[in-house]
Amino acid sequence: MFLAALMLLQAAPQCASTDVALPAPLAGWTATGTALESGKAVTAPAGDVAQLAGVPAGAKPGGAAVVRFTVARAGRYGVALDQPGWIDVVPGASGGAALKSAAHGHGPQCSTIRKIVRFDLQPGTYRVYATGLQKPAAKLMLVAPE
Repeated sequence: MFLAALMLLQAAPQCASTDVALPAPLAGWTATGTALESGKAVTAPAGDVAQLAGVPAGAKPGGAAVVRFTVARAGRYGVALDQPGWIDVVPGASGGAALKSAAHGHGPQCSTIRKIVRFDLQPGTYRVYATGLQKPAAKLMLVAPE
């Protein structure tokens, strides 16, 4: 009986609703944008990673999506993703190697944010590759530096 009670305490919380009362840096997750930027999420179609040009080394097999974005000021930015997957950021409009991530984390409890990977970025244009996706589309958001 004690063991069963202990297991219940460790179980994930039951959420009456999701994506409610997100912290300020993630509040835009429920807003729909047309470009990857902080403050709004974008949905990108996923295709076969083998058919996607410029995929960085280490990309995971399965579904993949790529989205370009621009950063105006230097900082540690996050890329939020709605499903299990691998997130790489590559500088420039084409070519290049994936940047080393600075931090990894999960979205808040009772949110549809599955993971957030942070990168130290300078002003410029970048591409984010989400690979190893399980769904036909990926929801992504750029999380501004804190």
